[in-house]
This record gives sequence, structure tokens and C-alpha cells, in this order.
Amino acid sequence: MTDRALVVVRAGALTTVQDRGRPGYAHLGVPRSGALDAPAAALANRLVGNPAAAAVLETTLDGCALRARSAVVVAVAGAPCPVAVGGRPAAWGAPVAVPAGELLEVGAALSGVRSYVAVSGGIAVDPVLGSRATDLLSGLGPAPLTDGTVLPLGTAAGPYARVDVAPQPSPPTELVLRVTPGPRADWFTPEAARVFTTRAYRVSSASNRIGLRTEGPALERARPGELPSEGMVLGAVQVPPDGRPVVFLADHPTTGGYPVIAVVRAADLPAAAQAVPGTPVRFVTVRRR
Repeated sequence: MTDRALVVVRAGALTTVQDRGRPGYAHLGVPRSGALDAPAAALANRLVGNPAAAAVLETTLDGCALRARSAVVVAVAGAPCPVAVGGRPAAWGAPVAVPAGELLEVGAALSGVRSYVAVSGGIAVDPVLGSRATDLLSGLGPAPLTDGTVLPLGTAAGPYARVDVAPQPSPPTELVLRVTPGPRADWFTPEAARVFTTRAYRVSSASNRIGLRTEGPALERARPGELPSEGMVLGAVQVPPDGRPVVFLADHPTTGGYPVIAVVRAADLPAAAQAVPGTPVRFVTVRRR
């Protein structure tokens, strides 16, 4: 039994191990996966002195609680939330020392959806296809955390950052997604194209790591029937039969048969990961680069 480990005391609604994902396997039907808010995960790693590829924990809405078997340094980034060590308030967005045996509590998000917990040395679960990321669609990687799970840690790689609080973008009060026309934009009427980029949608509570679902006006198709399955990319905006756009996120399927009206710029997807249900969504067409 290693002392370099965390014990999960409270797993929360959905807490998973994430890193930068497993790119390059789409031809085998394996999504990239990885942290939905990649900049927040990278910042948390930098704060504790980890390399960028180190695995972190991604919480969803209500945080988690972890007991350290040995002294570690942690940092929580992403969605702002209360942090406590041994029952005492600790900093969010900054390195925090957790003595051996103490409880780290990551509270419910005050805004946004997902917080990222980095630990010095990184979460050292066994990699699958070169990544430690949990993929909810394919089932690859470690299972979502449950109470009592023991998470092994790697060896601390470097000194942690000396900062009071690292600046981070606030979760969006309105989600603006820049899009370029998709490969099946011609499957929709001119009126649907106008509605898509001029009307407001809202984030649906049915959203998850696979896709951000929206509520709002349905998009009318110009063609009946369905497509044969074809390749899907991160950020693809697929329109299922109900006509409401779905933005594919990290655990998205690699193929699909519903038409893709547009593709969201990759730089806008971290904000999508932090948009709570009910957040207004606007799609804005931009030129291809």
C-alpha cells in the first residue's frame, strides 16, 4: 500500500480523472476525451508544479472530498468554489498544502459547472491508450469516482507556484460560440440558417461531457431522411430530429448520422464546459481562417 495516494471520502455527483485525452484514435471509434475546460486543468497543474500532461480530477457542480495519505500540494481551478483543508477555509486558484491525514473538501460550484483538482505528482492511475482520462462514451479509462476509491499519486516533479490567486476567466453569463458552416449546412432551409445565428438558445440540463444540448427554436431541414454515418469532430454542431442544436464536447461519438450545420471554434469550447443549464447561447458565424 503506497502512502502517495488520495482516498475518496465524498465522490460528488460526477468526479472523473482527466488529462489532455487520447487523440489519434478516432479511426478506431475512440473519442479524444480529456478535460472539458482544458485551460483550467492546465492552470491547476502549473500551480502545483506538475507537467501539463498530468492527470487531474474534474468535478461536476457539487465538488468532492479527499483524504491525503501523505503531505501533498493541491490547487483547485475552473468553476469557483469553496475549498477547505482540515475544516478550515483554504484558497481557490492557488497552491494549498494538505498535511498527511487531512481532509481536502472541494465545495459546490458558486458559478460554472466543473472544477479541477490538481495534486503534486498527478493522479497516477493506469493509462489506457496513452491517457488516464475517463471517457464516459466508450468506457475507457478509470470509472467515475466512488466513495472509498484510492487514487495513487505520482512523484512530485517540481516546485509549486508562488502566487496568491491565479487569474481565471469567469464562467459565462452568456455563451457566445463562434461557428463556421458545417459540411451539411445545405440540409437546412435558409430560414433555419437565419434562426440558428440570430435567435437565442439556452443550455439544456440534459447536457453532459458528450455534448452541450440546447433549448430553443427548432431548425427546419430542407431535405428529408437521414445521412449514412460519417465522421464527427470536436465542436461539431449536430442537429437531431427535434431540430435543437447539440455541440459535441470531449466524449463525443466519432461518427454520426444527423447533419452537422456548423462547427464551433475550439477556443470557445472551454466556456461551454462551464455554462450552467439555462445560460443563454448565441451562435455567431465567422470566416474560415
